[in-house]
Amino acid sequence: MQLVMEVFYKPMATVVSKEDLATIFVNWKEIIMCNMKLLKALRVRKKMSGESRVIRNIGDILCEQLPHMTPYIRFCSCQLRASTLIQKKTDSDNEFKTQMKRFSSDSRTKGMPFSSFLIKPMQRITKYPLLIGKILENTPVYHPDHDNVSSALEKAEELCTQVNEGVREKENSDRLEWLQSHVQCDGLAEELIFNSLTNCLGQRKYLYSGPLVKAKSNKELVCFLFNDFLLLTTATKQGIVTFDIDAKPGILYKMYRYPLFLNEISVKIPSEKNDENAFNLSHIDKVYTLKTDSAAARTKWLNKIEEATTVFVETEKKKREKAHQARAQRSKGVGRLLVVILEGADLKPVDRNGLADPYCEVSMGVQEHKTKIIQNSLNPKWNSSMQFIVRDTDQDVLCITVFDRDLFSPNDFLGRTEIRVSDITREIQDPKVRRPIVKKLLLHEVETGEVTVKLDLQLFQDAS
Repeated sequence: MQLVMEVFYKPMATVVSKEDLATIFVNWKEIIMCNMKLLKALRVRKKMSGESRVIRNIGDILCEQLPHMTPYIRFCSCQLRASTLIQKKTDSDNEFKTQMKRFSSDSRTKGMPFSSFLIKPMQRITKYPLLIGKILENTPVYHPDHDNVSSALEKAEELCTQVNEGVREKENSDRLEWLQSHVQCDGLAEELIFNSLTNCLGQRKYLYSGPLVKAKSNKELVCFLFNDFLLLTTATKQGIVTFDIDAKPGILYKMYRYPLFLNEISVKIPSEKNDENAFNLSHIDKVYTLKTDSAAARTKWLNKIEEATTVFVETEKKKREKAHQARAQRSKGVGRLLVVILEGADLKPVDRNGLADPYCEVSMGVQEHKTKIIQNSLNPKWNSSMQFIVRDTDQDVLCITVFDRDLFSPNDFLGRTEIRVSDITREIQDPKVRRPIVKKLLLHEVETGEVTVKLDLQLFQDAS
């Protein structure tokens, strides 16, 4: 993956436009980051297990890392579009064709054309269920890693299903990519990636769009409805009031209000009958009265929003019920590990100002918690409390990964460490040790950094 950046991406930036480069490589850097996180987690597990010892558990790492591989969905859904552009430029631009041959002649490619590298992400993501399935076949049911590997297989299969769905819905993907380059969404806490997974509905889908007018101010808006939110925008130029998928690159719309999540809005016809083209859009404690250009257009907006809202609310309810069942299942453990992530020290500086915005992702199998983000610090004080259900005191491992939070690029890796529950058990059994125990843990896969944690293990009475 990194080879593609060196051999193709950087040199290609000199022969194609910025827009074409984005179309071809999409979010390649994010895919590299997903793979690096998995690789580093496996390296740390090997190091913490001891060079000569057999690694008995990897299911927890797979359960932790697979949910973070969603960038594959966006890339694979855009792959046909990228291949079409490359073929078009190869047929019509002799300079591009010549330069691509030169890039491919690099000895590091081992004679493979660029097209072969471009399909690597799809090939890789579809292999995960096969590889994890093989691991599960060779993991006895009584093995402590069996349940985690089984959960990892489910997650890998779900990810492949989402990738395949994204590829099938090419028209939806194209529209979302178009919106990415034509709608400006400044002021959000994190970058809005239109062509991505939603919080609970799977792949984001474009449903409807059109012009609306605020009744009080007569302000013209262009509104975009997705399966998880409604986006109100204003046109950057006079006369642009409709969604034109064929428009040239450039900002055509600017966000007018923060996205309105569908579980927070409702629509209805105003009680006053003086305008048959108007409807009320309620969002928490605010009401917008919006006008369409016809009664038929109003009916269509009302139906589209109500249908999407119903699906969102029902899906969210099912997700909560499923999460509750999963928590109930996980609660059938042998004990509880109480964790306080106290602080970090001497973390790696990664931002331009020589500092970082660090936070921790803390996991044990499929259980995961995050600390708060501390701005501009290499010695953050998190003091974040969390707890984990312990299922096997001999095999469970607490994993702590530190990241630098970035809004418009993948989060930077600041190190990872682990501690086995069996080690905690032995330590607290020593009558000389005061509980809870406080430990300084060195961060691995980086040059500098450590985290200080407070730990207390409480075993359930019926498990002793």
